[in-house]
Amino acid sequence: MRISNALAVAALCFFGLCGTGIAKTDAEISERCVECHDEEDLTDMSRRAHAVRTDARAPNCVDCHGPSSSHVETPEDADERPKPDHVFREGGGLDPDQRSAVCLRCHDRDAQRTFWAGSAHPSADVACTTCHTVHANHDRVLVKAEQTDVCYSCHKEQRVEMSRPSHHPVPEGSMLCGDCHNVHGSTGPALVTRDNTNDTCYTCHAEKRGPFVHEHEPVVEDCASCHNPHGSTIGALLVSRPPMLCQQCHTPHVAGEVGALGGQDGVFTPAGPDQGPQITAATGGKNVVTLWQGRSCVNCHTQVHGSNNPAATNPTPQFFLR
Repeated sequence: MRISNALAVAALCFFGLCGTGIAKTDAEISERCVECHDEEDLTDMSRRAHAVRTDARAPNCVDCHGPSSSHVETPEDADERPKPDHVFREGGGLDPDQRSAVCLRCHDRDAQRTFWAGSAHPSADVACTTCHTVHANHDRVLVKAEQTDVCYSCHKEQRVEMSRPSHHPVPEGSMLCGDCHNVHGSTGPALVTRDNTNDTCYTCHAEKRGPFVHEHEPVVEDCASCHNPHGSTIGALLVSRPPMLCQQCHTPHVAGEVGALGGQDGVFTPAGPDQGPQITAATGGKNVVTLWQGRSCVNCHTQVHGSNNPAATNPTPQFFLR
């Protein structure tokens, strides 16, 4: 028994010493790196997890850039120095997937990166280093006040939408892109943090979830049917103004062959492909376009996200026609 214990201790000491020797060799190479690469960003990097000299667990130059023997051992006065094994800048010899693979050697241990492979960003040749700054004490992605600017560097259309009058409070700094999107991959559309758009919205807008006795199908199916989450010129992030928004699905107040689904026939008379707005007896001789201006379905149907009360059978009282 004592012999077995002694052998075990000896083995641990042997492998421990070997491990220490390897780590020391890598550290020595890293020390040689900074003899030439003494730029300010590398000095700042020493305050981040990627290069804490006093912490043996911290990665060093070799962990990311490889041993790079030919690069390190080439004399300073040489006409040309071979590149390190792994160069992360554009044109450095590694494609985006290869660059990200180096990062994922360590950064693969949480659920956020489970769906990275095949997701929107790597499919668009976006690497980890496209967004993250490694050789610095200051990674803008990790700074709340600056994260959205990193996203806007590519997503310019969303930046414009966020400048519209109705928007989520991202420009004000109360929300981040990462509150709704998991940039490292998702099972949902558009990299949303949940499995679908609605569940992502319900994270904050739980009161719209229901269940209700009378559900509104677009609300159940996709909040984006009516709302542009990044911004709109119309209140409540709506993609169009009522009643036009509602009439994309509903035609309850029409005349002729289109048919009324409850309500007053002819109040809203649709124009055919080759005709303008119609004037019918039901409109009191008024042009239907001017008739509905200033009115909205939500004047009567106030609970558009769902209700425990049935919709009114005659939601357009006669006094609205005067």
